Amino acid sequence: MNAPTQPRTRQRFVQQLKLERWRVWFILAGLMILFGVLIARGFFLQIMDEGFLQQQGEARYARTLKLEANRGMITDRNGEPLAISTPVQSVWVSPRSVKLLPPGQKRPAGWEPSSEKEPVPMSREELAQLAKAVDMPVKVVESRLSTSRKSGDKPDFVWLKRHMAPQDAKKVLELNLPGVYAQTEYRRYYPAGEVTAHILGFTNIDGKGQEGFELTRQDMLAGKSGSRTVIRDRRGFIVEDISTIIPPKDGETLTLSIDRRIQYLAYRELKAAVEANKALGGGIVVLDARTGEVLALANTPSYNPNSRARIDPARRRNRAVTDLYEPGSTMKPITIATALESGKVTPSTVIDTTGGAMGMAGYTIKDTHNYGALTVERVLVKSSNVGTARIALAQDREFLWQHYDAIGFGQPPRTGFPGEASGKLRAWKTWRPVEQATMAYGYGISVSLMQMARAYQVFATDGEIRPVTFTKQVAPLPGKRVFSPEVVREVRLMMEKATQPGGTGTRAQVVGYRVAGKTGTAKKVGIGGYTEKRYVGSFVGFAPVSDPRLIVAVMIDEPHGDSYYGGTVAGPAFSNVMAGSLRMLGVPPDAPTDNILLPGQDEPEVPEET
Repeated sequence: MNAPTQPRTRQRFVQQLKLERWRVWFILAGLMILFGVLIARGFFLQIMDEGFLQQQGEARYARTLKLEANRGMITDRNGEPLAISTPVQSVWVSPRSVKLLPPGQKRPAGWEPSSEKEPVPMSREELAQLAKAVDMPVKVVESRLSTSRKSGDKPDFVWLKRHMAPQDAKKVLELNLPGVYAQTEYRRYYPAGEVTAHILGFTNIDGKGQEGFELTRQDMLAGKSGSRTVIRDRRGFIVEDISTIIPPKDGETLTLSIDRRIQYLAYRELKAAVEANKALGGGIVVLDARTGEVLALANTPSYNPNSRARIDPARRRNRAVTDLYEPGSTMKPITIATALESGKVTPSTVIDTTGGAMGMAGYTIKDTHNYGALTVERVLVKSSNVGTARIALAQDREFLWQHYDAIGFGQPPRTGFPGEASGKLRAWKTWRPVEQATMAYGYGISVSLMQMARAYQVFATDGEIRPVTFTKQVAPLPGKRVFSPEVVREVRLMMEKATQPGGTGTRAQVVGYRVAGKTGTAKKVGIGGYTEKRYVGSFVGFAPVSDPRLIVAVMIDEPHGDSYYGGTVAGPAFSNVMAGSLRMLGVPPDAPTDNILLPGQDEPEVPEET
């Protein structure tokens, strides 16, 4: 029996699909290109554009806070503080981080922002709390939080209230309001107030000097601010520091030549003199005769630099340095010293002043009395305008100008103070005889009180003029000789006699010290010429005569009291300041305590007017 045959299975042939070789390479190349693009993009983002991306990221969560430097202290020559900075807190807000809600709405409990840019809602109740804490109207606080730039974007920084007491700023932060921060700043404080205002000046709310040495020494005093970079969370609160804190570099200490004790004394006496004589104002300068250091400078009216919002611009003017006036008879010692230096006259040379008047080119030069014939010495003691004019006319114009120029007239004193006046001294070639005569007794020439105080150095230093400085010196600065020692000693004795009976400056005497000086009474220029009712009274002198230590210059502007003569209105202030200053410095007396000599009852006080 044959076995059954199995059915034959049909073979299935499967055709293998093959991609063309070029397609394989095309796909592979495409993948490689895409991969290369990703690598290039990653390189660009991580390396080439890293700064931009970091900036964008930090703009959302990081902030760099400025750390204020402590402004340098200003002290007097003995280390007593004249200007110091105290730490205060300034509150600022970020309008970009805050969104004010309509009245009646509150921020939901557990509120979370949907994005990093979404501002934190602030209710009207929280706004009222903030306004009360900073003591400002609600509308003002609301306007600060709603501040917008021209582009329409809200800024990230707006001052709310500056220079708050630390305890008050702490109460603001304790409210824990979003977008509200505090920053440490420094507020300038002047312990002496108006007494030293014209020397120190003041700073603005940003701590930048605006007047005085606060302005001229801004770079030295300001220091350099530091910084601190921090992270903020979504609610705007600081979480942590993300970089090294760069500490601020505090400003340097400035030591002035001022003696605070003498400064107080000078201001007190000047203010009393101005009030007693019902004057428009006044100025005073106290110099160390040996070194040229300014020990005191004061003006009145003054201002309180601690109250910046109420400073009258007119009171900020430093009269002693920036204002000019005609010195009057205080110019006479310089003219006479120049004449003695020329050798054309001696202290005993007789000058004819008969008639008490002298006509020149349509002008009349007058004395208050008809003194007749006077020696050169008596010309200065009696303050004769006619005598001084005749002495000056006998001199060569250029010779006179050279000595006026050498003393510093017509040029700034270069003390380092801002706004120094140069004064007016015309070139000698332009002088007419009448101008040569009037300049001899202080008309036709303009000076500042500082220039006049400096000029009298030649009589206190045996003929040398030295730079004037507000900076404390270890040793005197080099000087320049103007007059010979012999001439200076002769004029010094004349100036001493001018303060004794028979002279015009008897009220400038000081108990226990020999004093030398000269009074000045000059008319002021008004509409149409010199006025008959407006005067400047002054006195410039030094002491002790045996070894001069201090120079004091006092100027009273437009006195309207019982007298306007320099010896009457400025002499007493000079006496009080000189007496107190010499005792403060421990200068030994060079005269008996009964050295004060006043005119007798029958002998009138010598008036003076130039």
